[in-house]
Amino acid sequence: MTDTIFALSSGQPPAGIAVIRISGSQSGSALEALARKLPPPRRATLATLRDPQDNTLLDRTVILWLPGPGTATGEDSAELHLHGGRAVVAAVESALAKVPGLRRAQPGEFTRRAFAHGRIDLAEAEGLADLLSAETELQRRAALAMADGALSREVARWRDALLHLSARLEAALDFSDEDDVGEGESALPSGFTADCTALLHDLESWLSRPRAEPLKEGFRVVLAGPPNAGKSTLFNALVDHEAAITAAEPGTTRDVLTHSCALDGIAFTFVDTAGLRDEGAGEIERIGIARARAAAERADLILWLGPEGQGPHGRPLWEIAAQCDAPHAPAKSNGLRLSAHTGEGMAPFREALVAYARNALPAPGEAALNQRQHALLSDVASALADSCAHTDPLLAAEHLRLARRALDALVGRTGTEDMLDALFGRFCIGK
Repeated sequence: MTDTIFALSSGQPPAGIAVIRISGSQSGSALEALARKLPPPRRATLATLRDPQDNTLLDRTVILWLPGPGTATGEDSAELHLHGGRAVVAAVESALAKVPGLRRAQPGEFTRRAFAHGRIDLAEAEGLADLLSAETELQRRAALAMADGALSREVARWRDALLHLSARLEAALDFSDEDDVGEGESALPSGFTADCTALLHDLESWLSRPRAEPLKEGFRVVLAGPPNAGKSTLFNALVDHEAAITAAEPGTTRDVLTHSCALDGIAFTFVDTAGLRDEGAGEIERIGIARARAAAERADLILWLGPEGQGPHGRPLWEIAAQCDAPHAPAKSNGLRLSAHTGEGMAPFREALVAYARNALPAPGEAALNQRQHALLSDVASALADSCAHTDPLLAAEHLRLARRALDALVGRTGTEDMLDALFGRFCIGK
C-alpha cells in the first residue's frame, strides 16, 4: 500500500459539489502540487487549484488536509470539495494523475486500507458494504448497526471472556501444585464450567437470531401447487405487475420466475413455479417441476395452492384457497380464502404476509449475522461446548484456543486474501 490513491467519492456529476478523496503518504504533496500550499490540519480552507504542469486554473474550491493516523483510512488523507460539473472533476482527476506517486483507486480500496490499518474490522466493513446497497429501511438500520460495531463490540467482549477462561486454565496447568490456584493437575478451576456454559448461552442467543440473508435478498415466498391453481395470477397480484403469463392451459408456467418488490418497507422475493403433477407433463415441464421442488426447499414461506395437506414438507407453509370466486371452489379448514382475480381477501392477506415476514426478520436496528459470520460463530460455540465437556484442563484449553481462532476470523484478525478481495470488490470506486 505504498501508492497514494485518489477517486471521486461523491455521486456522479453533474452535482452541486463533487468530493475527491486522496489517501496515502503523498496526500500532502498532492495538495501542495495543486493548491500551492498545505492548509492547517482538519480545517476547511478556500484554495485555488491549478494544474501542476502548465499552471492552468482548475477550480476555486474548499480543501481539507487530514494527517494520519486519525483518519478514515489510517493514512494521511486529503479532500477536494469541487464544483460538481463533469469537466471540473475530469480536469482535477487528470491533474492528480500527473502527480508522482498518485494513481486512481480500485473499487473498495479506501475501505480496505481502513481495514488494513485497524480503523474498522471485517464485520464493520461487511456492514458498510450492506449499507451502501440497502434499499429498504430495515436493511438500512440493520446494516448501520453492523457498520457501527454492534457485532464487533460483542466479539471483543466474548474474546476477553475466552482469554480470561484460558488464563485460568493456564494457571491451573502451570501452578497446579499451589493451593491458591486449583484443585489439582487433572481438575478444572473452580467455577470454570459454569462460566464457560454462561458464555456458550450468550453465543447461542446470537446464533438463534434471524439471519441477514432474507433481509438483504428479500423474504423468499414460493407459490406452489398443481397446474391451474391460480399461482401465476396471485403472483402477478402480489408483485403488482403482469410478470407471469396466465392461461387456462395446464403447464403454462414451465420455469421458476422470481420478482423482488417491497411491501410496507419489507423486501420480498416472490417465486412463481411450475404446476406440480406426476402425470401428463412433457420433458420441459418435468424440468420445471424439478426446479419448483428445489425452489420450495429454499423458501422462507411456501404459499400452497393445492389440495389441503399435500404441500411440501420441511418449510413454513400456508394453505391458500386462491380461487374463492370460482364456482364450487374447495374450502380449506385452516387456509386463507382469497381471489387475486377479484381482489377479495387480498388486503388482509398482504397485511398478514407483511406481519409474518416482519416477525421472521431481524428487529429494526438489530445486527444480523450473515452466512459467513453465522458459520464462524457456530464454530466458536462448538469449540466452547467441547471445552465445557472436558475435565482435563489441557484438552479444555485447546478447545478454547480453537474458539478464539474462529472468533478472530469473524472480525478479520485472520483470513484469506480471496475472501477479502471478494468483500472489498463489492464497494464502488471512491469508497
